[in-house]
Amino acid sequence: MNQGLTIDQDATAVSAKSSTENISNQYDALFSSVIGQDYYLLKQISPFAAEMSRLVGLTVAKFCTDKTAPISVVELGGGTGITSLSILTADEQLSLLSIDNEPIMQNQAKQSLQQWVDEGRLSFSDQDALSALQSLSSNSIDVIASAYTLHNFESHYRKQVLAEIFRVLKPNGQFINGDRYALNDMSAHTRSTQIEVAGYFKVLIELNRLDVLEHWIIHLFNDESENHIMREALALQQLADVGFKQINLSHRLEVNALVTAVKE
Repeated sequence: MNQGLTIDQDATAVSAKSSTENISNQYDALFSSVIGQDYYLLKQISPFAAEMSRLVGLTVAKFCTDKTAPISVVELGGGTGITSLSILTADEQLSLLSIDNEPIMQNQAKQSLQQWVDEGRLSFSDQDALSALQSLSSNSIDVIASAYTLHNFESHYRKQVLAEIFRVLKPNGQFINGDRYALNDMSAHTRSTQIEVAGYFKVLIELNRLDVLEHWIIHLFNDESENHIMREALALQQLADVGFKQINLSHRLEVNALVTAVKE
């Protein structure tokens, strides 16, 4: 009996792995066809970042389950549209406002995601995150989602953004963020960051993209600076301080993690 159970478990595991790989392959094919080189480079340089964008979309999809009314979603820091696409494909009923004040990247997103603009499901704001949120009504949005945006904010600005996110969300609305959440153990965080940087060098030197390597290293210094770094314990406490409940950090991948929180 025990042997039979083990075989059944192995078969189930193989089947689940195969299903996961198929979903992953479909996801990669979709993103490569829509986002193209941007998605390819992100997955090569920072596979964990690409995974966080995928997880944000899956979490939005879970929120939308059993909802009958259209869902309103705001994305902070839409960039070239990688996470935007993950959100848009989460549920056909949702509409997305993508906020980003970097015109070059937003123009790329507009071109890549024109199909969803034409369908009336996607619109853009070129304001900074705080100004865009301040322009929205209280209790008006179902989900506010983001990937790799909040860690770029100076800490005081980030606190203001979090307060506005809470204000704008409807009761039972959700904040979903895949981002760099620095490990509380500083030594462990440093080791993880060193491994990350080594990966940049390996991939980008092989691709002969020293221009991108320079950009990522310079940007990393900003991420790790005292007034920007988003340490896990403090980040979760800040969410609680503005009023969020059901705060959860999951899917920890080195210095990356998915955080969700609910406005009850």
